[in-house]
Amino acid sequence: MTLWFGLALMTAAAIWAVLWPLARRASQSRSGSDVAIYRDQLEEIERDRAAGLIEDNEAVSAQVEVSRRLIAAADAQTASPTNVPSATWRRRAVAIAALVLLPFGATTLYLALGSPLLPDHPLAPRLAAARADQSIDTLIAKVETHLESNPDDGRGWEVIAPIYIRLGRFDDAVRARRNALRLNGSSAEREAAFGEALVFAANGIVTAEAKAAFERAVALDANGVQARYFLGLAAEQDGDRTQAAATWRALIEAAPPDAPWIDLLRRALARVDRAAAPEDPGAASELAPEQRQAMIQGMVERLSERLHRDGGDVEGWLRLVRSYMVLGQPDKARAAVVDARRALAGDAGKLRRLDDQLKGLGLEG
Repeated sequence: MTLWFGLALMTAAAIWAVLWPLARRASQSRSGSDVAIYRDQLEEIERDRAAGLIEDNEAVSAQVEVSRRLIAAADAQTASPTNVPSATWRRRAVAIAALVLLPFGATTLYLALGSPLLPDHPLAPRLAAARADQSIDTLIAKVETHLESNPDDGRGWEVIAPIYIRLGRFDDAVRARRNALRLNGSSAEREAAFGEALVFAANGIVTAEAKAAFERAVALDANGVQARYFLGLAAEQDGDRTQAAATWRALIEAAPPDAPWIDLLRRALARVDRAAAPEDPGAASELAPEQRQAMIQGMVERLSERLHRDGGDVEGWLRLVRSYMVLGQPDKARAAVVDARRALAGDAGKLRRLDDQLKGLGLEG
């Protein structure tokens, strides 16, 4: 009922807007009294000149102007008897159309295109639905646009970094974590998150930069699980299985029984310490040696493909060499050294860094 009442009011307002100018035009038509007024003005000018109240030249000018108006009024009076009925009929036709066709047409259009039987839709649910329709890509694009205009928004970088991780955009995640660390300051959580992004970007290899970040995180919080786990992984990848086992065993012993990451640690410990396998037979069966080998091999091969496309990454070549050593493939490690030196031949500084790092692996020369 409220809807139809509102529609009726709007229709009445529209009709009034059409009829009002027509009524005004009808009431504003000239009458024959204008001719009499101008004649009186001519006589008054003549009397003033005879009495010496105005100069002759002024009187002549005034008479000319009033005479012009008198002639125009006389012509309009002569023409109005034939034009008025026609104009009046046109105004009446427009008024009838406004009174009949406007409401009829509006009602017909609404019934054809509208939905009068649907219930009201409050604003809040409609806004919520509009927000739900926005895709994650659209939201990310908005955040990225904001960060382009506000590159010093540390909070923005911190918010978008985990989204990049979930989407597999690891290089972007590294950039976001680096900016968040620079702008918001160092903390155990930020250092560990930065190191984790570096590991993901390196196909699971703990790089020297990532290891340094984890070490800074542990220095700030010695109980940080994330950083200590990755330091154990770094020890495993460097071939120090004893250190890796000690790191992970300490985490398991300090963990609450219902910790969500306890199974991950047990599986990691089982990789480097066979004696730990009976603690979780199910985990050992889940990661049979051939399965672990295939998983790591796939990550290493992806790293190798990337380096052969863009060989200027010294850290990448070192990760590849270490990975082959961990996999027990020294021949591939030596071949990777040859490929690395060939790729870095044009940069003496990078070659020197490569050779310095290879000395610790026994592959220099």
